[in-house]
Amino acid sequence: MARLEMCKVLPYGWTNGDWFRIVMESSNTEQVVVGEEVGHVRLITLNRPRQLNVISNQVVSLVAEFLEKWEKDDDAQLVIIKGVGRAFSAGGDLKMFYSGKTDDSCLEVVYRMYWLCYHIHTYKINSVALVNGIAMGGGAAMAVPLKFTIVTEKTVFAVPEATIGLHTDCSFSYILPRLPGHLGEYLALTGARLNGKEMIAIGLATHFVPSEKLDDLEKRLLSLNSGDEVAVRAVIEEFSLEVQPDEESIVHKLSTINKCFSQVSVEEIIKSFEAEAGCGGNEWIAPVLKGLKRSSPTGLKITLRSIREGRNQTLAECLKKEFRLTMNQLRSVISGDVYEGIRALNIDKDNAPKWNPASLGGVNNEKVDLVFQPFKAELELNIPPEGEAYRWNGKFEDSVYPTLTGKQ
Repeated sequence: MARLEMCKVLPYGWTNGDWFRIVMESSNTEQVVVGEEVGHVRLITLNRPRQLNVISNQVVSLVAEFLEKWEKDDDAQLVIIKGVGRAFSAGGDLKMFYSGKTDDSCLEVVYRMYWLCYHIHTYKINSVALVNGIAMGGGAAMAVPLKFTIVTEKTVFAVPEATIGLHTDCSFSYILPRLPGHLGEYLALTGARLNGKEMIAIGLATHFVPSEKLDDLEKRLLSLNSGDEVAVRAVIEEFSLEVQPDEESIVHKLSTINKCFSQVSVEEIIKSFEAEAGCGGNEWIAPVLKGLKRSSPTGLKITLRSIREGRNQTLAECLKKEFRLTMNQLRSVISGDVYEGIRALNIDKDNAPKWNPASLGGVNNEKVDLVFQPFKAELELNIPPEGEAYRWNGKFEDSVYPTLTGKQ
């Protein structure tokens, strides 16, 4: 069980009375999430650097506990989230998912993560993410929705889930369709990586700060001791730079991306992309196309449909849909590709997945329909209704799932 430890520390010139620290520890004393309270500022540090701060059930639970506690605390005015090491967070713990392939043991972390995503999007306190490194999938979902998302020259963003047989989740079926043109489909289907400059250009981040200035920015935000949006923005802008994507950036290839990724089906997208690859100046397409063709056919079809539906869905609708999709894929309802993808990428590391079905033509559209079907009402992700009284309702422990022993 997690335990609560409180001690006084003295950084950044604060007196003993100004600072106290809350650390949530696991039974093996590894501090996977560190929470700190400094005056009116609150900090969350993802602290699994050797694992690239991947998301486990414990990580999700602790982050949610901190956010709920602080939103209810009138003294909390600003929240800062960061990661230790070379990653903000590389997303979900793939080995954890793989080890749970024979049962529903990952249901709890999936439920908790999507429930947390809703609260991150709708959080009442102004928040700042310091994204200095890898931010992928669910990891990026803890940064992109915040009021201020700070990136650096070391930032790497991607949503690579479809490439391993899963689908674009953690609220990105809501976020990506709202990017310029059909860039969302491109990022979801190809798993393409973006740097910090590109994230700024398309609206996935708000400010670019050189990595060597990030510590000083954090100190200034602490000394500001306020969550006033105008004041916080002014502090960030003292350190931020105006940046533009590099000449070869995919941001400058949006006309081609729109032409190809607006096509109705994955097959038509690939066909259009192949045609464009033969045009002068489109040498960049070949490696992207190669990766696209190596991805899970089932994952690609589910992902495209989810992104397309997300364009006309609310945040709550997207998260409920993503919960169904993830659980159905983890339960291998129509394909076990997610486990084959994890095996090839993360377990055996042979990079030679054997997809089933092996081709897009073999993916039955009627079967794809199955993973989108609603669950029984009591088995759906419980997004709390509007109103302060219900704001933090719908937790996993309050659902029917803890009482169930088998699959739904």
